[in-house]
Amino acid sequence: MNTKEKEAGRLNQEWIPKKERLGISVAFVLAVLLVLWQLKGLSQISLEALHNRQFEHTFKNFGSYARIALFFVLAYYVLLFVKRRRIGDGVVHVKKGLATLLRFARRWHTPLAIIAIAFIVLHTVAVFMYGFKLDFNNLSGLLALLVLLPVPVSGLLRYQRLDRKWHLRSGLAFAVLFLVHAFL
Repeated sequence: MNTKEKEAGRLNQEWIPKKERLGISVAFVLAVLLVLWQLKGLSQISLEALHNRQFEHTFKNFGSYARIALFFVLAYYVLLFVKRRRIGDGVVHVKKGLATLLRFARRWHTPLAIIAIAFIVLHTVAVFMYGFKLDFNNLSGLLALLVLLPVPVSGLLRYQRLDRKWHLRSGLAFAVLFLVHAFL
């Protein structure tokens, strides 16, 4: 197959594969509804309530929900690494279990990433409403957010094999900055 045939096949291919389209569409609709619903709630909070401990727990909860979803999203790459390194190849049950977990993680990688991005947007908006200070925690979160911006775009290009591993690279950079923000 020459280069022109590959390019023609790529142009005819859908942006999102048919078997993943439903899950991604449902996750996208849920994410948009979640963001709109929570932004409506955040916009109705009084100015006095913005600077108390209760509101601080609110935006930290958004970050915690995003963290849970992101750990699951990143688990796909950990499982893929373990499979490629052939860890557990000697034990049949481990190999079959790893293959099952990898399929499950791959199926939910994109929908959960979309939901996680929705929680990250809510966390960011709530932090700015609470009051952004130039400290290590806020700056590391802002830097992680900036690094996150190309990840979904390169993930979309990944379906067309046009990303040249940028999805993995920017995703790993985000993962490191996210871990710094979340745990330091």
